[in-house]
Amino acid sequence: MEEQNREDVQPLLKGERRRRVPGWCSARYNLAILAFWGFFVVYALRVNLSVAMVEMLDDNATVPKNGSVEACPPHSNVTRQNSGKKGVTFPAMHAMWAEWAPPLERSTLLSLSYAGAQFGTVVSLPLSGIICYYMDWSYVFYIFGALGVFWCLLWFWLASDTPETHRTISNAEQDYIISSLRGQHSFKKNVPWQSIWKSLPLWAIIVSHFCYNWTFYTLLTLLPTYMEEILQFNIKENGFLSALPYLFCWILMMSAGMIADYLIKKQNWTISTVRKLCTLIGMIGPAVFLVAAGYVGCNYEVAVLFLTLSSALGGFSISGFNINHLDIAPSYAGILLGITNTFATIPGMVGPVIAKDLTYNHTLAEWRSVFYIAASIDVFGALFFTIFGKGTVQSWAIDH
Repeated sequence: MEEQNREDVQPLLKGERRRRVPGWCSARYNLAILAFWGFFVVYALRVNLSVAMVEMLDDNATVPKNGSVEACPPHSNVTRQNSGKKGVTFPAMHAMWAEWAPPLERSTLLSLSYAGAQFGTVVSLPLSGIICYYMDWSYVFYIFGALGVFWCLLWFWLASDTPETHRTISNAEQDYIISSLRGQHSFKKNVPWQSIWKSLPLWAIIVSHFCYNWTFYTLLTLLPTYMEEILQFNIKENGFLSALPYLFCWILMMSAGMIADYLIKKQNWTISTVRKLCTLIGMIGPAVFLVAAGYVGCNYEVAVLFLTLSSALGGFSISGFNINHLDIAPSYAGILLGITNTFATIPGMVGPVIAKDLTYNHTLAEWRSVFYIAASIDVFGALFFTIFGKGTVQSWAIDH
């Protein structure tokens, strides 16, 4: 088992000479597309709150909106409303992919499915702004809520827990998936909790996930506020410009997944090297441009460019620490993501609150401090994962 913990081995390449099954119209890629729209709905339902809440609070304001600081509505409630809508979806999907994703296609399949979260942000931010501008903020919840119900019906109809239980999967694809995962899973009845909590590679994911989400949640919940208070855009412009960073993040996220799998399959890079490279790009890159955004003053074109680059580069992290749970323990991937996501939810509650406290006077200098803090945390998380992260299945996660 000593070999399992080495970074310079590539056990997932064993057996790759087996006959491959095309991905086009396959059951596993259909699952990825269905998951994509599921995460689209999840993030649309939570992101629209950060736009609609501005209008809701304006409706309840007792003073006219005249652009003065005194007339600005408080936004702290937005943070509390946005902190926990996705709890179980990512662990559940990780558990699904533990059964469905061939090891050498993990980056592509997971990045495709989780890119729905970014696309949901891209669509929800401007669309929510348009709905609020032309209709009423209440219609934001009616429209996106109806989409959520429709997706649930599709999921119950089309999705299956495993390839063995899927109704329309081909025998060739079923055999391909099952054979590619042979030796990766554990059939122990009891979860090895002690080994899980003592696993340093898991803590590497926990730390990096926590640090990444500090920046992510801060921008997700407060970017509309920054656009309104500092860059002085109205609610309609706010939605479009707030969505721009996530549009490019969505593009890079899917691109990064394909690049990661290419490096592993075609260039024979180790899983560990690819995961760490993607994590470094996806965390240090955003940190650099986030800090830079604080020094462009009121040059809104450059500010939007830097914030866009900051969010876009974060898309690489999905092929880094974010799917590393499946690399180190496929059988317990859902449990591991539940653990890391619990820690990673803390920044969603704490980070934006601290950011709001630090921007009490609504000045650019205060926002610069917020960006510095987020960037520093991002860099620390990236370095921690680079030092302690692993890319091979851990001994406690497989049968002996």
